[in-house]
Amino acid sequence: MTQSSAKKLGMSDLYWLTDEQMARLSPYFPKSRSQSRVDDRQVLSGIILVNRNGLRWRDTPREYGPHKTLYNRWKRWREMGVFTRMMEGLSAQKAESVDATYLKMHRTASSLGVKKGISGA
Repeated sequence: MTQSSAKKLGMSDLYWLTDEQMARLSPYFPKSRSQSRVDDRQVLSGIILVNRNGLRWRDTPREYGPHKTLYNRWKRWREMGVFTRMMEGLSAQKAESVDATYLKMHRTASSLGVKKGISGA
């Protein structure tokens, strides 16, 4: 998606986590490092939009806040294992409404294990 097409997204095209989804996810958020952390719903919704639509961070609609904030939060939480804990915790609860974003895989990714001699057994 190009920057111009990302800017054309209307408010109805933006993705926002619901109150119920935020209530289920908030126990997995790390403690705030500062008093004034940017709204978790805004940032997490922006991160999900980027991952779902394959956007570049800088093409994220302004409604989600500065793209640098989204990227920094994604990077920091990924390194801390926050997203992994979220998915493990939600799957343990047998969450029915988890909105799992998809990951794009290159067509050769499935054969990488074979090329490196890694067996599936």
